[in-house]
Amino acid sequence: MVDESSESVDTEKRATLRRFAALGAAGPLSRLVDSSSSSDVRDAIVGYLSTTPGAHFSKIRDDLSLGTGETQHHLRRLVDSHAIESFRDGEYRRYVEANRFSEYEKVALGYLRRETARGMFIVLLRDPNATASDIAHTLDVSRPTVSKYAKELEAAALLSRENGYAVERPETMLTLLVQYADSFGEDAVALAVDADSLIQYDPPSSP
Repeated sequence: MVDESSESVDTEKRATLRRFAALGAAGPLSRLVDSSSSSDVRDAIVGYLSTTPGAHFSKIRDDLSLGTGETQHHLRRLVDSHAIESFRDGEYRRYVEANRFSEYEKVALGYLRRETARGMFIVLLRDPNATASDIAHTLDVSRPTVSKYAKELEAAALLSRENGYAVERPETMLTLLVQYADSFGEDAVALAVDADSLIQYDPPSSP
């Protein structure tokens, strides 16, 4: 007797892999992925990371409905073939397409994948004068939580606490948030909608 629920799960998994494999196969790194019978899975991982850079192991595994061993195997093959690269972010190992992001951007992506840190950046990009209390209120977290993250972000050269809170390299942070907004969630999508109004341009004065 066929287990209809298992068949449904398998069908959904195949559809998910095909969707992301199409992105991976169309990308410039597809030539680096070997053409074995497992190439669809590796194409799917590359495609997934093209839209969700900085994802950690468990998220890749779960979002692509892969097994733990299966995920480990294919990530290792992709890293070995230089299609993707990994970096350590605290307790996480995160993955991005190879040669696409600077070291600074990889650190930024790691923190943008954390809900509270991402929220802090979004609040400050919308209102550079926001205080710690403003941020805590907007994110519905405690002041100590904001202070804890602010200290970490300053150590990572992503935030300045010299005179209040200020985002270092705000253009870089805004670009990452807007470009990959769908993978970050509704708060980033809303920011992307308003991005044009947040970009300030001061033309040079006439001589």
